[in-house]
Parts: sequence; C-alpha cells; structure tokens
Amino acid sequence: MVYIEMCHLPFNKLAALHTYDLLVLLRLVRKERSQNYDLMRSAQKLSNSPSIDQEMLNYTEEQYKLYTKRMKVIEGILIDRMGYKPERIDDNLLAKLDSKVKKFENRKEKCLNG
Repeated sequence: MVYIEMCHLPFNKLAALHTYDLLVLLRLVRKERSQNYDLMRSAQKLSNSPSIDQEMLNYTEEQYKLYTKRMKVIEGILIDRMGYKPERIDDNLLAKLDSKVKKFENRKEKCLNG
C-alpha cells in the first residue's frame, strides 16, 4: 500500500520501491501538488484581505514547493527506469504495468521450475 507520506522518504528508499508503487506515489504527489497550487492561488488572491495573514500565504507556497521537489525526484527515478516520465498516470496505465509484472513473474517461475 502506498501513502502520500512516503514521498518524504530519502532518495535511496524511494529508489528501492517497485516501479508500480512509484507510479502510484507520483499520482498521489501530483494530486497533492495540484491541490496546494489551488490553495496557494486562492490565498494569493485574498492576500489583501485581513482574514488571510502572511503566515498562511507562506505556508501554502512552501507546501507547493515541497511537493514540486518531491514530484521531480520521483519522476527522475522513473525516467531512469522507464526511459520517460508518464504525463498522465491513470488506472489503465497501472493495470498494464501490473499485467506485465505478472507475466514476467510467471515466466520466471516456469524457468526456475522448468
């Protein structure tokens, strides 16, 4: 099971994750980054309002930058493994990868038992 908190793992632990798990994690990070971007933009638009303080605005910007950095790290690992970073990670892409992994495992098992 993959959780958003896993994006804060050190590089070597991220690199040890399975490609499928990295793709799921990247999808989670991109979603979180997008939500933080929307929050940051809303806070910036309301920055003249007395109800939004500078601390709130700084926090939203920091979160957006943090998830952007983590996204880049995960994308870098995937580029090394797959040769590209997927623009969109949907259920179809994950299902295809899962199918390929299962086929490989079946072939490996047949060769070992064979």
